[in-house]
Parts: sequence; structure tokens; C-alpha cells
Amino acid sequence: MTEGIDWIARAGAKPKGRRPAFFEDPAIDRLLSLTMAVVGEVAVLRERLDTVERLLEAKGTISRADIEAYQPDQLAGEERGELTRAYIARVMRGFQQEVEALENPDPPIMDWVEKFSK
Repeated sequence: MTEGIDWIARAGAKPKGRRPAFFEDPAIDRLLSLTMAVVGEVAVLRERLDTVERLLEAKGTISRADIEAYQPDQLAGEERGELTRAYIARVMRGFQQEVEALENPDPPIMDWVEKFSK
């Protein structure tokens, strides 16, 4: 861990510039921000758990130093990357569905009524 940096104070620091706004209601933007922060924390926990599992499988016992010093090999890195991509895809699926709906809107109901009444 980096010495001398107060990460708790840094996490509460006000960013420069305006806060990004994606929705009309600022509460939704704050909720999205909070949700994405939790998503990031869960992703880190998943990688750390993967580290613990791999070390236990290899050594049978581990220490905190083992966990901190662990460097995944290429295969482990690729597996982690795939798991992370799948996780993010599941989390973001609702947004993706909204984008898809905007790109390919359903025809108005009257179009269907006219089509089936002929």
C-alpha cells in the first residue's frame, strides 16, 4: 500500500469541475455514482477472493503477506478478466437494454392494429 497518502481523506475530496450529469434528476445521478462505487468494490473483493482461493489451492495455508504479494500468471489474469467482463455486462445490462430500445424503438401500437386488421 502507498505510504503517506490518506486514502480516506482523498475519497472525500471534492473533484475539480462540475459533477457529470446523465439524468434530469440529480438524485438518480448520485444513486448511479453510489451504485458504480459499490460495483467497483465488489469487483476488487472478487479478485481478492480469487487470490485467496488460488493461494490456498497451491499452498494449503496463506498469510496476509502472501495475499498482498500475489501476482497472477497470464492464465489467471485472463480468467479474471473474463469474469470481470461478465460481471460488468450483468450489472450494465439494464442500461444496455435502454440503449437498444432507443436505437430500435417498437412501432406505435396503431401500426400493429392496422397491420392485423387488414
